Amino acid sequence: MFTGEAQLYTYMVLISEVTTPEIHLRWYLDTAGMKRSTAYLINGVVIFIGWLVIKMHAFGFVLVFGVPSALGILNLMWFGKIIKGLAKTLAKRRSRTKELDSEN
Repeated sequence: MFTGEAQLYTYMVLISEVTTPEIHLRWYLDTAGMKRSTAYLINGVVIFIGWLVIKMHAFGFVLVFGVPSALGILNLMWFGKIIKGLAKTLAKRRSRTKELDSEN
């Protein structure tokens, strides 16, 4: 650490934590019963975009070749769950919008 050789890896880990506040906000919104709110949807989209840009795209090469494989696999697993959750939320919102349109 004193030689400066580990700085790249330290920065990678710190930058990959940029999505942590959004993940915590998701928990707060869920606990407050706001799963159907616009804030919850926007937060989910921000988590998806942040995870895609920061963990999958920008550091994809480094995560695969520079970080132990277990961490890369774990990030891929979580990204898959984020995609499924976002798709589920958007599908529910779309069906609810269609129901409201058909009532009018």
